[in-house]
Amino acid sequence: MSNPYFSFKQFTVFHDKCAMKVGIDGVLLGAWTPIENSKRILDVGTGTGLIALMLAQRTNADIVGIDIDYQAVFQATENIKNSPWPNRMKVIESSLQEYSKSTSDRFDLIVSNPPYFVNSTKTPYEKRTTARHTDLLTHEELIENTMKLLNPAGRICIIFPVNEGLQCINFAESKCLFCTKQVTVFPKSSAHAKRLLLEFSLIKSTRIETELVIETDVRHQYSPEFTDLAKDYYLNL
Repeated sequence: MSNPYFSFKQFTVFHDKCAMKVGIDGVLLGAWTPIENSKRILDVGTGTGLIALMLAQRTNADIVGIDIDYQAVFQATENIKNSPWPNRMKVIESSLQEYSKSTSDRFDLIVSNPPYFVNSTKTPYEKRTTARHTDLLTHEELIENTMKLLNPAGRICIIFPVNEGLQCINFAESKCLFCTKQVTVFPKSSAHAKRLLLEFSLIKSTRIETELVIETDVRHQYSPEFTDLAKDYYLNL
């Protein structure tokens, strides 16, 4: 899209001590996620609705976001109301575990920027702890419950730190959910990889593996591939 309908300048986040700003992980997942044949989308742990809104810009899909934090649900709802797509988006206060039990809905695309710290030091701020640690949603629970909500030809797209992503690939395959796309993300070309963008499917196929560098070796100068990926969401990129 040459003319963005939504940008982070329009986006509202919490402004207290435990506020979570627009993060690069969400930007990467929202901009990268393959969207073909996606008529119904679920965003697990939607937070302030960042990824859901990015996908609304890229598709004509009906989108549901779920989150266990009522303040996040409120803020995401406000962001959706102020977006161009309020009629095809909604946010539900629910854990993934409860939602997978209570709904008969099935989705063509499920996305999540999940909690990723396991057995690490907790922050004193409860909301940030909930968002960043796996206490309330383990990666195994994420895989098992999203599989229940997936259409047979649907896809699950997740961003993980590298080690957790590789573990998740192995666990998913033990459940007959297969990694079909893998993007290894480097902060800089000279740095170690920090994230994996992963696409999973119930249909096994040859995995497509690529790489993405975010910045050049000059601080705050973004690589051409990242600029091309995210340019529709930043006003000055």
